[in-house]
Amino acid sequence: MRHAIRIKKLGRTRAHRKATLAALSTSLIEHKRITTTLPKAKALRSFVEPIINRAKDDTTHNRRQVFRRLQSKEAVKTLFSEVAEVLGDRPGGYTRVVKLGQRAGDAAEMAIIELVDFNDVKPEGITSGKKKTRRSSKSAGAAPAAVAAIVADEAVAEVEDVVETAAEAIAETEDAVETAEAEFAETADETMAEIDEVVDAVEEEVAEAAVEVEETAGAAAEEVAEVVAEADEIVEAVEEEVAEAEEKVALEAAAEEVADVAAEADETVEAVKEEVVEAAAEVEEVVEEPVEAEPEATVTEEVAPEVEAEDAPTDKDEATDEGGEEKAE
Repeated sequence: MRHAIRIKKLGRTRAHRKATLAALSTSLIEHKRITTTLPKAKALRSFVEPIINRAKDDTTHNRRQVFRRLQSKEAVKTLFSEVAEVLGDRPGGYTRVVKLGQRAGDAAEMAIIELVDFNDVKPEGITSGKKKTRRSSKSAGAAPAAVAAIVADEAVAEVEDVVETAAEAIAETEDAVETAEAEFAETADETMAEIDEVVDAVEEEVAEAAVEVEETAGAAAEEVAEVVAEADEIVEAVEEEVAEAEEKVALEAAAEEVADVAAEADETVEAVKEEVVEAAAEVEEVVEEPVEAEPEATVTEEVAPEVEAEDAPTDKDEATDEGGEEKAE
């Protein structure tokens, strides 16, 4: 049960209901009287009267707030110029709702909503009660022409009702079209604003990304330069190590050659030593062999002349003796 629900949804979503009431308010302000269904008229009264109350004080802020609700510059201009002058002295109750009865076709309850102090003429179609018909005793003998006139009047009345219903339907359709156009325009403006915002955001992101790419490229170039410098240093160090290794290899080869030469020299020395030892042994053998082979007589004979030769003075001894004498003198 719909208890304590004061908002009439009118079978629409929030945005659709807002657009419908804005279109009806615009039509009411421009034409001062409109015909619609009774639920719409009641909802419109609670929607438009606060707007009219705000129009009493003509300020920029109030104009902006009214335009925010109506979305129509002409309606705002009419409201603050014409309606506010007539209804400015009223403390409230700016609209009037008059019931018209049920609509032909769907039997919807119809009503007229109007601005008071603008229309003093009683709307057509208002009846105080049921339609009264009078029947006289003479009606049975009425002429066929009179009956035909009555039928024609009823047909004309029905046609007029149908025409009024069609006109109301057309008016509602026009209101719906205006509402749809307003919604479309508002949606298009919002969409364009969102697109502009997205484009600006994308451009900012692209600019930031470009700056980051430049910074990253600069940092990468510096890192590459550092890596190249380190590689050059490493290459120089490797070249130095290679040169040292080559020197070491050459020194090792020279040392091996020296060792080979020293070994050969040692072998030569040892061979020479062996030859010297062998030669010494041969000399000793040669020296020992004559002594053992000669007889004793031969030795005596040979020794005697040697002794004699030793006893005979030599020229050197004589010269020495002469020199001694001269010194003595």
